[in-house]
Formats: sequence, C-alpha cells, structure tokens
Amino acid sequence: MIRVLTLDLVDDAAAIAEYERWHTPGNVPAPVLAAIRASGVAEMQIFRTGTRLVMTMTVPPGFDPAAKADADAADPQVAEWEARMGEFQRALPAAPAGSRWTPMTPIFTLSDHP
Repeated sequence: MIRVLTLDLVDDAAAIAEYERWHTPGNVPAPVLAAIRASGVAEMQIFRTGTRLVMTMTVPPGFDPAAKADADAADPQVAEWEARMGEFQRALPAAPAGSRWTPMTPIFTLSDHP
C-alpha cells in the first residue's frame, strides 16, 4: 500500500537548500532511519516542486500512522529530528491538528480502469 502526504517548506532558497542537504545520504541520523523502517515503512520518497513537498511511503496493510506518530514522539532522537525539520516545514491549511504532513486522498489509479 502506498500512502502519500504533502506539506510546504518555508519560502526561502537557503532554507530549502539546507532542508535538502539534511536529506542526502549520510545526513539523516541512523536512529531516524531505523525508526522509519521499524514502523513498517518499506520505502519512502520525498519530491519537491517549489516549496511543495510530496512524500510517498510504501507500507504494509494495517499500517497505523497514529502508532508511528506516538512512537516517534516517544523517541528522543526522532523527536529531535522532527523538531529540526519543523524549522523548515509549514503545514497546509488542511493539515490535521498537530501535524505538518497532510495525507492525500487517492482519486485515480490506472490499474482500476479497463
């Protein structure tokens, strides 16, 4: 199953470059990567156009985003990472309360069509 989420970055070229630098191989802390994988996320990608980010996550059926959020909040290293990234991120107006990433609702899947 693929989950898709979105948010915006601050509208500042230097901040965007710094955010992207944090996401290059070797810059994401190992405990953060381990927590993502331990939650059941098999693959994650983040795409950017302008200030808009779109994240895809390949997760197993029954993946519980609330449980992942709770586990992340309880892990000091993940919480530190989230706070650092929060300096660059801006929630969309439709974001759930207390969340920066906004889930997107699928509306079209090619394989559903003959």
